[in-house]
Amino acid sequence: MRNLLLVFVMTISTEISANELTSVRQQELLNMLKHDCGSCHGLPPKGGLGPSLMPEALAGKSDALLADAIQNGRAGTAMPPWKSFLTVDETAWLIQQLRTH
Repeated sequence: MRNLLLVFVMTISTEISANELTSVRQQELLNMLKHDCGSCHGLPPKGGLGPSLMPEALAGKSDALLADAIQNGRAGTAMPPWKSFLTVDETAWLIQQLRTH
């Protein structure tokens, strides 16, 4: 049920998130992606302690899977949950950034 709800929210969030995030918040998220995510995923995020976040590495992964990993972390790995710091809309926006840059 949680995954179905997450898929629904991600579909809606992807459509509205870019319009709702201020340019200041977008910059904060890009900074977080570079520094916080990059500390494990590498700079550029080609992999390190965590897997590659390059567009080609994400191509076979659904937005829902990626959102779940970001929001809830990955048990048994160094990936922490980020839901205390990121809204679902912000997570959707970050996923789109990763897929296109």
